[in-house]
Amino acid sequence: MRLKVRHETTYHYGSAARSAIQMLRMTPRSSGSQFVRRWRVEVDAEARLDRDEDAFGNITHTVFLAGPLTSVKVAVEGEVDTADANGIVTGTVERQPPALFLRDTALTAPSPELRAYARACAADAGTDWLAAMHALMGRLADDISFDSSATTSSTTAAQAFVAKRGVCQDFAHMFIACARSIGVPSRYVSGYYLLSDRIDQSAGHAWVETHLPDIGWVAFDATNRVCATDRYVRVAVGPDYLDAAPIRGSQTGGIGESLAIQVQVQQGRPLTEE
Repeated sequence: MRLKVRHETTYHYGSAARSAIQMLRMTPRSSGSQFVRRWRVEVDAEARLDRDEDAFGNITHTVFLAGPLTSVKVAVEGEVDTADANGIVTGTVERQPPALFLRDTALTAPSPELRAYARACAADAGTDWLAAMHALMGRLADDISFDSSATTSSTTAAQAFVAKRGVCQDFAHMFIACARSIGVPSRYVSGYYLLSDRIDQSAGHAWVETHLPDIGWVAFDATNRVCATDRYVRVAVGPDYLDAAPIRGSQTGGIGESLAIQVQVQQGRPLTEE
């Protein structure tokens, strides 16, 4: 499937900022299940873009902006050919061993309730870790309600689990907390997902990859109760949201910052037409 993506992030400042710096993790890599046909980064102000890679193999762009700045728009746009690999992740750049993704973070530290929940999900699976992860995905999908107003980017897995509400970031953090608590290396994935009912979205998407014996990395999306398919564009990975967030930054000066995000994901021209 060919997917076309455009993601715009616009900052407005009530009073002009003297300068700003942004770190972007918004450029996907080709892998076993996706091929990046074209991709570009756009900034609507005079800026310097430094391309690099982080410790997890994500492509990064550091954007340096000199003021005065009353608004800045950062956008990425491109096309990616995707294939359904039944959730199995291959052909990726791996900078770290799977064991690194057993470490808890502030956002994914499991509470006693999450530990018990994970053990219950795995109880019927025995040593079949793939079945255990499917059980965890299904139970989270059943027990947690999607609610875009219930949490923020700083909400922890334990807090979202108590509330029984959250967005894809929270589903991912809860899944990671549970999986790590029973010894399954798990990492956060940011990217894009093709919806079936609309093109416009309010943000990108997030899901999880777990490392399973004899299989390797497998992608689970508890928000949608499915392993990743050709409807997904994989962009960045990390121990949690903070290391895979599409854009993070700061500015000098400037009061009253506001943020607007627009995302479009749509199916491009069928590959058979070429």
